[in-house]
Amino acid sequence: MIRLRTGPSFWLRQHGGRAPVFAPLRGHHDADVAIVGGGITGVACAYQLAERGARVVLLEARHIGRGSTAASTALLMQEPDVDFTDLADRYGTAAAREIWRVSRRSVRALVDTLRRLQIPASLHTLPSVYFARAPAEARALRHELTVRRRSGIPGRWLSSSVLKDLTGIDAAAAILTQGNAQVDPYRACLGLAHAAQRSGARLHAHSHVEQLHASSTGVEVELARGRVRASHVIIATGYATPAFLPLAGRFRMLNTYVIATPRLSRDVSREVGLGDVMLWDTERPYHYARWTPDGRLLFGGRDRPAKKGPARLAALRSEATALSADLVDLYPALREQAPEYIWEGLFATTPDGLPYIGPHRRYPRHLFALGYGGNGMTFGFMAAQILVRRLNGKPTKMDELFGFTRRV
Repeated sequence: MIRLRTGPSFWLRQHGGRAPVFAPLRGHHDADVAIVGGGITGVACAYQLAERGARVVLLEARHIGRGSTAASTALLMQEPDVDFTDLADRYGTAAAREIWRVSRRSVRALVDTLRRLQIPASLHTLPSVYFARAPAEARALRHELTVRRRSGIPGRWLSSSVLKDLTGIDAAAAILTQGNAQVDPYRACLGLAHAAQRSGARLHAHSHVEQLHASSTGVEVELARGRVRASHVIIATGYATPAFLPLAGRFRMLNTYVIATPRLSRDVSREVGLGDVMLWDTERPYHYARWTPDGRLLFGGRDRPAKKGPARLAALRSEATALSADLVDLYPALREQAPEYIWEGLFATTPDGLPYIGPHRRYPRHLFALGYGGNGMTFGFMAAQILVRRLNGKPTKMDELFGFTRRV
């Protein structure tokens, strides 16, 4: 079984104590929907379906919320990994505009849901700053903003001096986008899991799915000590597991790396100069940064093709060292601040930067939510919305933009 995270995630250490108990599945059960995967997508699907009266059984192979979700820096961003310009070149301006609008609505819906359920997940709304360090990159960024504005997507241009005042960064220019947020991903996931339980969903950890058998009338999900018969199954694993090897060619598996500083003193924070914004840059692979509620700076990026075995741990050490150097290059005031937390996460990305969400002709009675790239929290919740619509017989034309039938 592939490990989705390596290293002590800041979020898990913040939570403290043992993982909440979700009993393994035992015996034979019937459900309307079985969900495989207990990250943000799986629990969001379980909550939304159970709230609408569906009988739901969720199966997580390890601990709920402690895989890729716990590795996330949890930037709830409406911006996909791929620029609007690139999406428009690939799919046309109208489709690119709709993709952005859907992503923006998903951020709002997740924020509203966490607030309505009063989940204590350090939710904080704030803008993003997408910056370019070199003048040539700034010219491309200016074009990106122009194309966005023509399509009705707002954004504010930040000159070098304004960018410096807002972020403390010496760079050429940036785009500021309102309407984003950040959250504690583990607490958000657990909060949605408990909300799903209160609505009647059955959630089971340490319940590894061994086989899936689909027919025209339903799906049988086999485990070592149990079985679930359901009308449909949702595969919310984030990537194409070995059980779905024919789909694997659509994805690249990457490791992303994250460091967290110690709590910074008021003087050091002032010298850093980063305001109440989240950051990402135009480099590819890009870097991203945000403050934690207790005054640490989270800094990540340097995505690389996924490693296995001992090479994975060695890569974590070397990339964390490189990330520390990148952070000091951006903020020299942090030269004496060695990282207190170092971790990495495994995720799947696609050629166009968009996830695959929905059915696949090869797998009857299956629905998939895979390939979120670096935008897992936003796309994970969006996937839940799309899949719930489909199961309720109300898919939209927009949903096809994320389906397996699109031409990548």
